[in-house]
Amino acid sequence: MGDMTHIRSDSATRRLLITWAVLMGLTLITMASARLGGEARLEALPLWSAGLLLATTFFKAHRVLMVYLGLGASTPAWRGAFTGLTLFTLLLVGAGYLVAQAA
Repeated sequence: MGDMTHIRSDSATRRLLITWAVLMGLTLITMASARLGGEARLEALPLWSAGLLLATTFFKAHRVLMVYLGLGASTPAWRGAFTGLTLFTLLLVGAGYLVAQAA
């Protein structure tokens, strides 16, 4: 019984470390896309860079919800609700960005 608990613990630790590494890699991608986006610091990001930023933010938020907050083990309704709210929030941010670009 103790061996099974140890195996589960190692698996959970490995999963958390892999998720952490993926999140850090995505953070580096986001930072790089922002640096490549514009020459001047006060310029808005190009559309591709903002899109990449929002896409990586969604994936990162999804991983945090599923792995670190444990929603992966919850019911599909909870997972769908939180994923939907995250997507809705990022769509609002993207729409605000597009409105600001048009103005």
